[in-house]
Amino acid sequence: MKPKPEQAADGDAIRRKALDLLARREHSRRELARKLAAHGFQVRTAVDDVLAALEAEGLLSDARFAEQFVWSQVQRGAGPLKVHAELRERGVDEGLIARSIDALADDWQGLLREVREKKFGRGIPADFRERNRQMRFLQQRGFTAEQIGRVFRDSEQGE
Repeated sequence: MKPKPEQAADGDAIRRKALDLLARREHSRRELARKLAAHGFQVRTAVDDVLAALEAEGLLSDARFAEQFVWSQVQRGAGPLKVHAELRERGVDEGLIARSIDALADDWQGLLREVREKKFGRGIPADFRERNRQMRFLQQRGFTAEQIGRVFRDSEQGE
């Protein structure tokens, strides 16, 4: 529901809508600003003031959003490159992105192995074409070439 023209710059109306959106799920600052604009709150300074107040109160946090987002993407089988790109698209700071992704540095290889085995089974194909098909699938999921190569090498060596 779009606000009335007199509410478009009203801090209380902006805050109510922002809290309504945050009650559903975490948002990055840029994502929330974009959604508020889409709901008709066009006065930039009023929106920025409300978002700054929400951050000061701890109700809006890009760090918390990044952590939650990375976790949800891992549950879906996304790799670090895809997660990085999606967080950047949502306006999260590069430093926060790096910390959030690095927090799972030890888990990416295991996740890649799980994603590959779920889709293709345990055995590593000897056929070059099938191997490339599996590698392309994993690249599309956002895993690095190094991570993918390691899974195939480790499996061949009987790890």
